[in-house]
Amino acid sequence: MIEQEIKLRFDTHEAARQAVITAGGRLVRSERPLDDRYLDTADDHLGNERCALRIRREPGVTTLTFKGPIEAGPVKSREEIETTVADADIAEALFGKLGYTEWWRILKHREDYLIGDVKVFIDRTPVGVFVEIEATPDEIAVTAGLLGRGPRDYILDSYRALYIQR
Repeated sequence: MIEQEIKLRFDTHEAARQAVITAGGRLVRSERPLDDRYLDTADDHLGNERCALRIRREPGVTTLTFKGPIEAGPVKSREEIETTVADADIAEALFGKLGYTEWWRILKHREDYLIGDVKVFIDRTPVGVFVEIEATPDEIAVTAGLLGRGPRDYILDSYRALYIQR
């Protein structure tokens, strides 16, 4: 599957929540902690290919995700392959045996909304508060507009890149 997304920065969590609700956002999953651990080999095999391997731990579910290289375009687009795993520690140990160890970790809090059929997330991170929109480029443009934002506000960087830039 190709994931297409953008981030929009907000000054506060409340401002982000108010914008999403005013735009017609319907809460579909309450705020919860996400513990994202990115894995790679010592020689940065995935990073050199502009790919990522992530184990996401959240209450009740662990998700394993491969992210392919970012494709050029108006929104962040990349291949994404995801599956749930029964035990995060075992998954991490298994990858460790294959030479993939944690090289970056981010803890954030996320709420999930729908605006129409568009997935919208509010993320509180160490680098700020963001609304993330996952949809087609046209749906992203419409949804961003409902939030009072436009293409000049789009952030295509990863949270790691934003962390390094601060």
